[in-house]
This record gives sequence, structure tokens and C-alpha cells, in this order.
Amino acid sequence: MIITIKDKQFDTAKITQLYPAAIIKTGHGDETTQVSLEWLEVEAKGKVELEGFGIFIHLSDDEKYSFVYESREALDEAIGELSAQLKH
Repeated sequence: MIITIKDKQFDTAKITQLYPAAIIKTGHGDETTQVSLEWLEVEAKGKVELEGFGIFIHLSDDEKYSFVYESREALDEAIGELSAQLKH
């Protein structure tokens, strides 16, 4: 099955990881890291500087792709589109 995110196509047979996450600053210069959306909602409460949200894909050949969204609403919309593709 082929899925598409922001005009980039992926063969689901080659995907080893596919997940949404929040992107936050680590506090070391411009360095950022990914955290789970649940952690952001439950634990972060004003303790971190949010950079954005993303959908992250890791492929079996060690390629990695990041699709970044400025808001949780934009991420949720992208997840909905991805979910609809996976149901077919």
C-alpha cells in the first residue's frame, strides 16, 4: 500500500516506524527533540518551549522523514488524512 504525506509517497511495507510527536527545545542552543503528545499534554504544562508538531517516518533502509506542522490542529488534520489512506 502506498500512502502520501505532503506530496511524498511511501510504501507501507518499508515503514518501520510512523508516529506523531511534539517538537520542543532542549535548552541547549537551537537543539530540539521529539516528545509524545501525551507527555506534552500531561507533563509539560508550561515547562517547555514548543517548536511545533510533526509526523515522523523511519524506513527499513534507515531513511527518516519529518513532516512539521505549526499547530496541533494542522497535525490532527494531517493525521486524519493519513488515517483515511490507511483504511483503504
